Amino acid sequence: MRIVTATLEHLDLLTPLFVKYREFYGELPYPDSSRKFLETRLRRQESVIYLALADDDDRLLGFCQLYPSYSSLSLKRVWILNDIYVAEDARRQLVADRLLQTAKKMAKDTNAVRMRVSTSSDNAVAQALYESIGFREDTQFKNYVLPVNGD
Repeated sequence: MRIVTATLEHLDLLTPLFVKYREFYGELPYPDSSRKFLETRLRRQESVIYLALADDDDRLLGFCQLYPSYSSLSLKRVWILNDIYVAEDARRQLVADRLLQTAKKMAKDTNAVRMRVSTSSDNAVAQALYESIGFREDTQFKNYVLPVNGD
């Protein structure tokens, strides 16, 4: 398996798995809107997307998407790990671990102060994975969400 940074040339490969990711979380597929969303993020350089590709056939095994943010208190960059998904037939092959290790290295290379991730409180598998690479539960700050525009 190899990890590459997604470019616009990967949109046709990435979009179907991104749609499956959305469906996994109960969203409607919207393949055209999903592709446009990814294309906009890549064109504007608003996110970094890593792809895990099979060595033998360039099949997409999984992806993760990170968004930049900043910490006013530390005066440094923060990376938000917003999306990570592994194809069903590629699970238990350390795909997510490789993607997270790559994201962690990128965060270090960009002098980020930290990476942030959220997952549902009952997703023990994801929590164990995050903790295995060094994420810790935030006990200093409580996070809140303010829905706007019907979301």
